[in-house]
Amino acid sequence: MKRPISLVAILLAGCTTMEPKYVRPEAAVPPSWPVGDAYLKQSEAALPVVTYGQIFRDPRLQSLIAQALANNQDLKLAAANIAAARAQYRIQRAALLPQINAGAGASASRTGQGASVQDYTANVGIPSFEIDLFGRIRSLTHAQLDLYFATESAARATRLTLVGDIATGWLTYAADASLLQIAHNTVVSGQQTVHLTQVRLDGGIAPKTDLLQAEQILETAQADEAQQRTAVAQDVNALRLLIGADIDPKLLPATIDEAATSISELPAGVNSEVLLRRPDVVEAEYQLRATNANIGAARAALFPRISLTGLLGLATNALANLFTGGAFALSGGISASYSIFNGGAGRANVRLSEAQRDAALATYEKSIQSAFREVADALARRGTIDAQLGALTRDEQAASEAYRLEQARYQEGIDPFLSTLVAQRSYYSSQQLVVAIRYAAVTNLATLYTTLGGDSLEPASLAQR
Repeated sequence: MKRPISLVAILLAGCTTMEPKYVRPEAAVPPSWPVGDAYLKQSEAALPVVTYGQIFRDPRLQSLIAQALANNQDLKLAAANIAAARAQYRIQRAALLPQINAGAGASASRTGQGASVQDYTANVGIPSFEIDLFGRIRSLTHAQLDLYFATESAARATRLTLVGDIATGWLTYAADASLLQIAHNTVVSGQQTVHLTQVRLDGGIAPKTDLLQAEQILETAQADEAQQRTAVAQDVNALRLLIGADIDPKLLPATIDEAATSISELPAGVNSEVLLRRPDVVEAEYQLRATNANIGAARAALFPRISLTGLLGLATNALANLFTGGAFALSGGISASYSIFNGGAGRANVRLSEAQRDAALATYEKSIQSAFREVADALARRGTIDAQLGALTRDEQAASEAYRLEQARYQEGIDPFLSTLVAQRSYYSSQQLVVAIRYAAVTNLATLYTTLGGDSLEPASLAQR
């Protein structure tokens, strides 16, 4: 005697899919960072998982970052996108289970002889449910889940970028504050030089050209001071936008030298697989997984779709007889549909999903290659910037001493004022260069933190499904 196939058995038959087995592609980059004169010697250990607080150690900067993580509009948008993606996944997952509707009704009528007739009905029904024999719905659910994870990874990328941008903005303010201080000091020095030259001119010791040259460098410094005041104000505005709130001036650094001491080194591992933890790379891999699952859905769509409908109900014309024999009714049905001819659209859909998978694979590989290039560039800068900073610092010291000596020689009448003017300009320029390179050195550390994606909230690898 043949036994009927139970609904549970039919549902269990849909646990398999026609998705290609997912295998993570090999990273299309060399297994180690470039080495040479432009690169620092790297540790053999893998990149440690850190928090931004371990890299950006100044409590003022940490406070600004914490405010931004709570207030930033980009993060709020990313959170909304995550919620939407999660809801979309749940909607798709619901298609794996049958929809059950319940209904009830009552009616009353009176016959011509005055008799009263009452009808009561109740039913629980499955309007239409596709039996996922070939895994089409399950593959679509897998794809939606991966898209949800991709959206979450994109939000993590936004967070990582935000932290890096705030650190860079904070350091930019520090550099501009230092340049403002240098310009102001030069203005004060220039005013003293102009006064001294005026006295010498009045005494018939110095020519008119000396005064004009002294006024020239004073006016240049005054223009630079005004420009740096603008830059400092704009830096505060940029930080205010990132943080989403007003900024307490006490949280801002006074100089780049002060700020630079609070940024820690971040060691980079030789193995370039550390890039697999970068949130943008993780996002690209989940996108690749989603397209892989879509291939399974497209393949399954080539096969017949089987739908199940059913109805369980109660019907009676008298309340007293509601549960008597014959009041209970059961009906059900099953149907299958298959497109005999659709102009090749089904197979074209499979080829489309495969092409989309290939495109996602190329995007994934490019994201790794781009990440590798960004880290390699940052390491190259890191490997040379200390030597450059040391040379410029010594140059600044020499320029300062030369300016001091030229001032003394001018006051003694040994050298013309032009020599003092050249020395002062050289010293002014060397001060600005030192600030610029010191700023580049500390922002390079922030760049390494961002490009390596080593924040503790970033997963080191994807969980295999």
